[in-house]
Amino acid sequence: MEGCSLQRMSPNSSEQNGEGAVPPFRRIAQKLRAEVDSGELAVGDQLPTQEALSRRFKVSRATVQRALDELRKDSYIDSKRGRGSYVLRPSVAPPHAGPGPAGVELAEHLEAAFRVPTVTLDSFSLTAETLNSAMQGPLRLIQAGELEAPESVTVRLLLPSPDAMLAVPRLVDDPDDPRPRERLRRLAQSHSLGLQSSVGRLADLGLGTEVSIEIRSVALTPVNKLYLLNGTEALFGYYKVVQRMVSYRGDDMDIYDFLGLGATLFHHSAVETGLDPYGPAFVQRSQDWFDSVWSTIAEPLTLFE
Repeated sequence: MEGCSLQRMSPNSSEQNGEGAVPPFRRIAQKLRAEVDSGELAVGDQLPTQEALSRRFKVSRATVQRALDELRKDSYIDSKRGRGSYVLRPSVAPPHAGPGPAGVELAEHLEAAFRVPTVTLDSFSLTAETLNSAMQGPLRLIQAGELEAPESVTVRLLLPSPDAMLAVPRLVDDPDDPRPRERLRRLAQSHSLGLQSSVGRLADLGLGTEVSIEIRSVALTPVNKLYLLNGTEALFGYYKVVQRMVSYRGDDMDIYDFLGLGATLFHHSAVETGLDPYGPAFVQRSQDWFDSVWSTIAEPLTLFE
């Protein structure tokens, strides 16, 4: 049983998409954020006048003003009397560009990535533990009505083949002992199934979101973890090899292992800025690498025998 590809489409109607649960001003703010993320509104662009936005969204100017206040509060726009409102930054990603712990960085950027209508996520890692944990953030916001559900979410998860002779994990004294790899397989199975369930829950909410998740494996030891968000953001970090004791089926094992949740992730954006002039090239080359592996040597992953 492969059970590693999930494609589901939720009903998409005005009664089921939950628009009534989101205040109009917040829905307008979310829509404008999405236009900034997609590049439709670029840094320095002037937003339409409040009167024009009132006509577009069929709401009062007071509602538009509340939406713009939300964007100003989040440092998306700047407004000056007599000059209108202008876009300040190219995406909803956290403004700091420095590296940070994987669990924190991925959660922040993933929440930002879910603010556009079409969400794509490509991931290469050891077990998908960090991704599964980070996914809970935007799901909670969507369920609470604080974040508009995207129109579609597509996830491609690339994991190391559990049957390959990986360099890590392994016993310190016996590299050929299969138990560390068996333990890794169970961990990857658990987190992958959890991720499938989380993404699938979006379809079950009845908010009109089309979801797809596919999992493949490749006979490579992942010395780094890579996350590609919406084709415009890349988060990259190295695994650190550590020696530690773990338990498996009642036995204590002294193994060399990777620790990923606390790994340092570096963020790169496809939007060229002075802070990261090589960001666009890094994102593009990372996407090219992922696509090449996915379409050639990667194989559908069998989670169960």
